[in-house]
Amino acid sequence: MADIQLFKIGGQVAEIQGTSVALEKELQKILEANMHAFFGVTFLATEYPTTNGGRMDSIGIDENNCPVIFEYKRSQNENVINQGLFYLDWLHLGTKIVSRCLL
Repeated sequence: MADIQLFKIGGQVAEIQGTSVALEKELQKILEANMHAFFGVTFLATEYPTTNGGRMDSIGIDENNCPVIFEYKRSQNENVINQGLFYLDWLHLGTKIVSRCLL
């Protein structure tokens, strides 16, 4: 997959050179502090623990009150898909429990 290219548009178009962060935590702090500006998501918590041993890097809520989970990775890895499915399952299970409690 090609890197994403960003451009500054003014009198001329110029590519903005990308940089990397040394640690995932650096990126996490930047995105959490600016989550609403970047994604329209209200930040809720960092390192949010799940009841089955997982830990979401960041969690927020969108304009429809739906949870938005952020996972930060320094490398491309299929494990992030598995991790996302794990959290989706956990959220779905929690919804079933809450629904049963409300009935």
